[in-house]
Amino acid sequence: MLKIQDLSFNVDADGREKEIIRNINLDIPRGKLIVITGPNGGGKSTLAKLIAGIEKASGGKIFFNGEDITDMSVTERARKGIAFAFQQPVKFKGIKVIDLIRIAANKNLTVVDACSYLSAVGLCAREYIDREVNSSLSGGELKRIEIATVLARKSMLTVFDEPEAGIDLWSFGNLIEVFRRQREEISDRSILIISHQERILSIADEIIVLNDGRVQHRGSREEVLPKLIGTASAVRNCRGNMRGDDC
Repeated sequence: MLKIQDLSFNVDADGREKEIIRNINLDIPRGKLIVITGPNGGGKSTLAKLIAGIEKASGGKIFFNGEDITDMSVTERARKGIAFAFQQPVKFKGIKVIDLIRIAANKNLTVVDACSYLSAVGLCAREYIDREVNSSLSGGELKRIEIATVLARKSMLTVFDEPEAGIDLWSFGNLIEVFRRQREEISDRSILIISHQERILSIADEIIVLNDGRVQHRGSREEVLPKLIGTASAVRNCRGNMRGDDC
C-alpha cells in the first residue's frame, strides 16, 4: 500500500535548518488500522501532511501501490486514493453539507445516502444536510462533517490527523464506533490515525511511536499499548511525588 523510504523534512528556524522528520522508513500495509502516537512536537502531524502531499519532503521517497508519489500534489494523491482529514477542518462558505458530501463521493448521491454518512458520525441528518459549511457551525460539527465526507470518499488510504480534537465526549464515543466499524469492514483499504487517545489506540491493529522525528517503536496493539500506559502512569506518579526522588 504505502512505503516510505528515508523520508526527511527540514524547516528554516531563525536562519538555521531544523530537522522535523529524520530519515523515516515505514510500510503501511493493506487492510490495517494503524495509529501513530508520541509526544507533542515529535513530528506526527508533519508526517501525516507529507503523506497527503500538503508538505513537500526535503529528502526520501514515498510510494503508493508501487508508484512513486513523492512529487505529486495533494490533488494528484487524492485521485490515486489518499484522503486526509485535517485537525482543524476547512470552512466552505456557500457550499451546503449535502454538496460537500456529493463532491467527496464523486457522484450525485441521493439525500438518503448522504444522510447515512452524517448519521454515522452522530449528526441528525435532517438538521444538517442543507446547512452551509461556514462559521455558523461549531468546531465539533465541522470535524464530524469532514469525517462524513472522508467516509463518503471510500479512499484506499485515509489519514486522520487527531480526529478527536474539538469533539465533545459523546461525539468522541460515536467517533470510536465509526473507526471500529471501519476496522471491521476494511479489507483492501487502510486507515492511518494520528492520536494520543487511549481509546483510539485500543482499536489499532498496529501502533507506531514517533519521537523527535524518528520511529521509536512499532508493534501490535497488544505489544505497544501496555508500555505506553505504563509510561503515562509513571509520569503521573512522578509528578505527584513531592520529593521527586524517583523521577
